[in-house]
Amino acid sequence: MTHVLLNNLTMIFAGMTHPATDAINLDMEEGKLTALLGPSGCGKTTTMKLIAGLLTPTEGDILFDGRSVLGVPAEKRNTAMVFQKHLLFPYMSVGDNIAFGLRMRKEKKALRQQRIQEMLDLVRLPGMALRRPVQLSGGQQQRIALARALVVEPDVLLLDEPLSALDAHLRDEMRELIRSIQMKFGITTLLVTHDQEEAVVLADRIAVMFDGRICQYDEPPVFYDRPASVQVAKFFGAKNLIKATIQDNNAETPFGKLEIDRGTVESGPAVLTIRPEAVELGENASNSFEAKVISKVYMGTQVRVHFDVKGLEIEGLFPKETMYEFQEGRALNISFPAKTIWAVPDEA
Repeated sequence: MTHVLLNNLTMIFAGMTHPATDAINLDMEEGKLTALLGPSGCGKTTTMKLIAGLLTPTEGDILFDGRSVLGVPAEKRNTAMVFQKHLLFPYMSVGDNIAFGLRMRKEKKALRQQRIQEMLDLVRLPGMALRRPVQLSGGQQQRIALARALVVEPDVLLLDEPLSALDAHLRDEMRELIRSIQMKFGITTLLVTHDQEEAVVLADRIAVMFDGRICQYDEPPVFYDRPASVQVAKFFGAKNLIKATIQDNNAETPFGKLEIDRGTVESGPAVLTIRPEAVELGENASNSFEAKVISKVYMGTQVRVHFDVKGLEIEGLFPKETMYEFQEGRALNISFPAKTIWAVPDEA
C-alpha cells in the first residue's frame, strides 16, 4: 500500500495564463479509494496525468511514501491507468492484452499465463483468454482493461472516468467489481469522475474540484450534510438555498426567522442549505410556515413537491404514500428541523 501526497501541485500549460491545476494539496490515504470529482475542464485528468508521470508540473511535488517521484519516469512509478475508453489492442487476444505489461517487464511465459488466468477469474471473465476484444461487449472490454492494469500489481491505480461510456446496469456491475477488488487488495486508488453518485458509492473520501482547485475534501456524507460552499452544495444537488442574516442561533430569512444550530457562518450574511428530504409536512415547535403547493411529481418511491412560502419556492421530497396530500394550490404547513439546516458563506 502506498501513501500519495500532492504538495502545492500546479500545472500551467504553454500559452495559458490560467493554471490547469492551482496549488493542489491532497493527501491520499494508503489503501483507500479517493475520488477526484468535478465538472469537465476543472483539472481532474491533468492531476491524474501528473501523478502518473505523463505530465511534469510547473510547480509543486508528488510524493509516494514520502519520496518525491518528480524525477521518476512514468514507466518506473508503478502506477496503472484505466481510461474511459478501454484502449485494448484489437489485433491481440484478450490474454495477450492482459499480459502486455508483464511482457514489457520480460516476465516468463509460464508466469504470464498464470497471471492471465488469475486476472480473468478476478474480473469474472474466465475462459475468455483466446477471444479478441471485438468479440466482447463494452462492459467486458472495460473489465479486461481493468485486468490489464491490475496484472502488474501497481502501487497506485488511476481510474479516469472508466464507467462513463457504459450503460446504467453495466455501470452498477463495474462499480461493485471495482470496489470489491480495491478493498480486497488494498490498492491506493484515485478515481476521476464528474458523476456525484459514482463518487459517493465508490470512494472513501472525495475531493471536489473547481477551476483547478480543490474546494472540499471529506467523506461522502459530509457533502450532503455539511457542504463547504454554495458551489459545492449546488454540485451535490442542493435545491433550497436561502439567503439569510445570522445572529446567535437564529437566521433572518425572506419568509421569517429560523432557528439553526450548525454551519460555517456564526454571524452576518449567509446562505442556508436545506435538502429537500429534510423538509417535513406539518407543524413543528419552531421553523414552521404556511406553504402553498405549486406542483408535484410522482417519482415511484417518492413524490417531489414545490411550495410557495411567502414568495420563495421550496422543494421537498416525501414518501409516495403522502402524494394525495399535495393538491395544487392547497395551503398546508411545512417545517424545517433546525438540525437539518446548514449555513455557508454568501458568495454573492
